[in-house]
Amino acid sequence: MNLWLIPLCPLIGFLLSGLLGKRLPKQLVNIICVGSVAASFGLVIYLLSNIYPVNTPVTEHDFTWIQSGGLKIGFDLSVDRLTAVMLLVVTGVGLLIHTYSIGYMSHEEGYGRFFAYLNLFMFFMLLLVLAQNLLLLFVGWEGVGLCSYLLVGFYFKEKFAGDAANKAFIVNRIGDFGFMLGILLLVIQFHTLDFASIATAVKGMPVESSMGALSIITLLLFVGACGKSAQLPLYVWLPDAMAGPTPVSALIHAATMVTAGVYMVARVSFLYDHAPGAMHIVALVGLATAVFAATIGLAQNDIKKVFAYSTVSQLGYMFLGLGLGAYSAGVFHLMTHAFFKALLFLGAGSVIHGLSGEQDLRHMGGLRKAMPITFVTLGIASLSISGFPFFAGFYSKDAILAAAYESASPWMFWVGAATAGMTAFYVFRAYFLTFFGKYRGHHHPHESPFVMTFPLMVLAVFSIGAGKFLSVPEWLAPMFPVTEHGSMQPMIISASFGIGGILLATLLYVIVPSLSDSVKSAAGPIYTLLANKYYVDELYAAVIVKPLTLISRTVLWRGVDEGLIDTGLVNGLGRVAQALGEVARRWQSGSIRNSATWILAGSLLLIFILGLGVR
Repeated sequence: MNLWLIPLCPLIGFLLSGLLGKRLPKQLVNIICVGSVAASFGLVIYLLSNIYPVNTPVTEHDFTWIQSGGLKIGFDLSVDRLTAVMLLVVTGVGLLIHTYSIGYMSHEEGYGRFFAYLNLFMFFMLLLVLAQNLLLLFVGWEGVGLCSYLLVGFYFKEKFAGDAANKAFIVNRIGDFGFMLGILLLVIQFHTLDFASIATAVKGMPVESSMGALSIITLLLFVGACGKSAQLPLYVWLPDAMAGPTPVSALIHAATMVTAGVYMVARVSFLYDHAPGAMHIVALVGLATAVFAATIGLAQNDIKKVFAYSTVSQLGYMFLGLGLGAYSAGVFHLMTHAFFKALLFLGAGSVIHGLSGEQDLRHMGGLRKAMPITFVTLGIASLSISGFPFFAGFYSKDAILAAAYESASPWMFWVGAATAGMTAFYVFRAYFLTFFGKYRGHHHPHESPFVMTFPLMVLAVFSIGAGKFLSVPEWLAPMFPVTEHGSMQPMIISASFGIGGILLATLLYVIVPSLSDSVKSAAGPIYTLLANKYYVDELYAAVIVKPLTLISRTVLWRGVDEGLIDTGLVNGLGRVAQALGEVARRWQSGSIRNSATWILAGSLLLIFILGLGVR
């Protein structure tokens, strides 16, 4: 089978919908764009059924892309066990979200444009996953960033959407600059970007005990991951990216694109294994991000912002697992997170759709009777992300925390377990404020149509059973060794923290709702600090944005551009030309008598000079 057919399907959907979307009826747009993703999903199933159990990678060389001296980079695609997991997640969850979008976007302008962007995203994401070398992966990496910009700014007539899209684009460029430096250093070090070739070369190298070439390369690659996967300090774009339509939040900013950094680190794990110092930094940044985002989520009132900060926090968990060397655990959580977080966002979108666009939790409440399917499915997603026993998130989060428990830094386990308790609390806070108590809104709530609730039900099934029946660590064992965890203690402790968070939220928002106001008042400035997200955006604006803007406007614009170039060079040349023209104008008066006099004088002077020459 030709692997390039898998990303080709959504690319064709993008071209057809992008070029003809305005002229096509919505039903035909649905057939083209949803059908293209379904075709990719079918091709993935067909491929994996033919190469199962994927004991050896299947590599395909289509053509030589770059040939320069000893450097040869091909358009090479490959499938191994890690790729198989990502292909199923991207196409499977992507198909459900495309289906959901039919109902959610039915009354929106730019329907064809929206689906064209979604299809383009699927093309780049599949290219990223299938790439056999780092440069082709980078093409997909930049492509999904472009699609994120287009989809976050989908409501381009609104200023907030444009600002959020610009923020996402600019912050990601910072991370991508580090990523490009890492790629260039890899070329210098190994003269290739092919994953298999680099892995073979690295095997013969010693594990670095200090900050060597591999440590610098891996840290630069991790800078790119921090941008794409929203880790400290480059996480600030993701919460604002909720300005896009909710299906975008589910597909790009929960299930697929933001996990690209996690996938990339796992893909080049052979580099990180030789740079333990860099791995420790990855674990520290991941854990710090998980805690930091979880505390902010405690005090948010926008339902999508709550889930956005939970995404940042869960991505931190994944990097904690990767940094501890538990690559299979990190990828396991990537998969389960794709199911329950897509369900959380799509469930939030169902609530927003049923309330005519309302997103403020303070204007919800009592919706469980009006929206029973959304109530049940969103409850399942909330239990899964909380690590409730025997739900999908329980198994994957336990695998990461067990690795932390048995690591050289067990304190990471306790911080991670406490963060799991905070996650359970703020997710169920949002859940209870949405579905329990009295209705506090101004609209007439109603359940979403079947085209939207069906994906919710499918994702709910996977949010329950994916952890038990889709054991990613065992599947990835040939690539990443699985560590056997004999003790049940970390599992019991982490589950206890999660259950404790759920019980606390139940007490404050169901049993004694008035108690939550008392707690908020008692928290005082701490609650204000969390509600304002530690004033990080304001700090960035004061320390980075405003000084750069001032320098750009005062020094570069007024000083260099207006002062030196416009006034000095361009206008100066204009004044010189004007002065020369003024002199020439006085000579060229237009008088025939003056012209004849000058012609005569010139002729006599020429005759005199020629006469001197003859003598």
